[in-house]
Amino acid sequence: MSRPRPAAAASDVAWHLLTGEYPPQPGGVSDYTRLIARELARSGAEVHVWSPGDSGDSVEDGVTVHRAPGLFTPRGLVGLTRRLNRCRRPRRLLLQYVPHAFGLKAMNVPFCAWFAARHQDERWVFFHEVVYPWSPADPLRHQLLAGTTRVMLRLVAGAADRAFVSIPAWAEHLPVPLRRHAEWRPVPSNFPTAVAPEAVARVRAELGEGLLLGHFGTYGAATSGLLERALVPLLRADSRRRMLLLGRGSESWKRGLLQQHPELSRQLLSRDSLEPDALVAHLAACDLLVQPYGDGVSARRGTVMASLALGRPLITNTGHLTEPLWRGLGAVALVEGTDSSALAEATERLLARPEERTALGARAAEVYRERFSLERTLEALLSPSPTSGGPHA
Repeated sequence: MSRPRPAAAASDVAWHLLTGEYPPQPGGVSDYTRLIARELARSGAEVHVWSPGDSGDSVEDGVTVHRAPGLFTPRGLVGLTRRLNRCRRPRRLLLQYVPHAFGLKAMNVPFCAWFAARHQDERWVFFHEVVYPWSPADPLRHQLLAGTTRVMLRLVAGAADRAFVSIPAWAEHLPVPLRRHAEWRPVPSNFPTAVAPEAVARVRAELGEGLLLGHFGTYGAATSGLLERALVPLLRADSRRRMLLLGRGSESWKRGLLQQHPELSRQLLSRDSLEPDALVAHLAACDLLVQPYGDGVSARRGTVMASLALGRPLITNTGHLTEPLWRGLGAVALVEGTDSSALAEATERLLARPEERTALGARAAEVYRERFSLERTLEALLSPSPTSGGPHA
């Protein structure tokens, strides 16, 4: 880790957010970067975003967005360097770090070396992900990728003047000097955090009467198996129950599930790609959200944050990436481990206790405001760096 330098005052420094994706490109990091850029601009800061895309500059919500094809490739870095050096100083680079976001098949060592060499700028890093997992049993190409991402991490982390991690587990991969000072900053909801009651009422009228379970996700292999094994017995237990599947891939997953369980056709609903306002209205219409995760609930889960922000009761599970705080917060109903039958049984108990669900939703909204909201993120970015301690919020 480089010797920390005194940080420039937030009002004096020009912020430069480096990201592998930015709207209209989809993705959690894309949405997160736009949220942060907008809020920094609203605070009065000069904000620039640098991202791959069609060539051109634009001003969006007070943020100057610079796009260029192959921006972080060796050829693109020549132009990035020239244009960045023309911007006023002091400059604060805020890198949204995801190894696979910068091209070269997640092995972009030149870009990481370029970032490490920007001694003239403050270099801050938000680690959304850190390294590709390694196993001696993996194919050679995966071992090469795992090793290369560790080289990249060393370059970036070794140069960082300040570092944030989306979950404390990522700090374990950082060099020891930086690990002690890395700040845990949970990712806030990328969606609207309030919804008009009349919008929720319209959704409920459209979907019909009865108890409505919900799930919001992308239906990847690590989650969909757990969800299916919990969902099927819950729906079979009461034909009046329905399940609303939200998020990209929900329609395709529903079709596959119905091939195996055609008797559930009247109970399964899906809305594949809703606009943000419509999505939160559908989330808010659910009586209980069922959100299993193969690696457990964690503060990097945007699907969880969207639900908490809306004050929705949610049941989920622990895993190897679950932060200890979830067991004491009372913001979610928590099942230990990834046993789908235990998740289904806990869901049944919660469905039988409407007052408990109401209290759980109220606590979810309270915890989100206190710990996870965008306001807390902005406070961290605009405050002086802590001088001691490990990963902390």
